[in-house]
Amino acid sequence: MKTYYFALDLKEDVKLIEEYKEHHRNVWPEIEESIKKSGILNLEIYCVHNRLFMIMKTEESFSFEVKDKLDNKNEKVQEWETLMWKYQQALPIAKKGEKWILMEKIYTLQKK
Repeated sequence: MKTYYFALDLKEDVKLIEEYKEHHRNVWPEIEESIKKSGILNLEIYCVHNRLFMIMKTEESFSFEVKDKLDNKNEKVQEWETLMWKYQQALPIAKKGEKWILMEKIYTLQKK
């Protein structure tokens, strides 16, 4: 299993942040199905103020390129992503159109 960590910001608007959270309490079934079909085994999103942190655990064979191709062909995923842009704002370092930024792991504590 592989684990990836991502960051993204929401727009600084209390009402929009709450709406975003509500959407994630009621994720469309087509979105969850597309996530599972792409090889993602577990996905969690955390929020503090307007900062989001996502942990994604995948099958060893998971590929971002394959997931992007599947998502681009899926009308419901495109509809969801368009809706989410209402709430999200790219990090300053993001490339044009880029949302979630892959984070670099810089520290691990392990009990010996």
